[in-house]
Amino acid sequence: MSKAIAGCAQAKLPTEFGEFRIIAFDTSDDLHHAALIKGEIKDDMLVRIHSECLTGDVFHSQRCDCRAQLEAAVKEIEKEGNGAIIYLRQEGRGIGLYNKIKAYELQEQGKDTVEANVELGFHPDQRDYSIAGEIMKKMGIASVKLLTNNPEKIEAVEKCGIKVSKRVPIVVNSNTHNKKYLETKEEKMGHLLKN
Repeated sequence: MSKAIAGCAQAKLPTEFGEFRIIAFDTSDDLHHAALIKGEIKDDMLVRIHSECLTGDVFHSQRCDCRAQLEAAVKEIEKEGNGAIIYLRQEGRGIGLYNKIKAYELQEQGKDTVEANVELGFHPDQRDYSIAGEIMKKMGIASVKLLTNNPEKIEAVEKCGIKVSKRVPIVVNSNTHNKKYLETKEEKMGHLLKN
């Protein structure tokens, strides 16, 4: 389902990783997704489509690998001197923060991340990447080197009409808190977690 972009606002954004430009998109879903840009926008640039993770990205949770993947992607783009992070506001694989924390409760009772989402009445992954496709089209990107471990994300991006010329893996270390989570992503969701 396509989501319209009503407008965008942009500014310079100096970060601890380097100087970027940030674009906020006013979209029909009212979630205000964003893009972090390094260098000139061009085809075959490095792109990471990252779904919001308040617990990982902001609070540095050890339960997932979200923050580690985001930081690895930003560092890779800074090193390359060119690229973009498309930051989508779809917390908890699209189930929202409240339901994500309910899923955490179920995980503490022995469920894995997939089983917890299903028990709450959701699909294992409810994310919609059509808005990422709209954002890339709005920015003038027709093809990308996609920073991802998720084959479904590649498929979804190509379904949006954006060519994925190459998959660039993001390999991050596990810890005692996210080991089972990463194993579930690999075994049940087909994520490619090894280089």
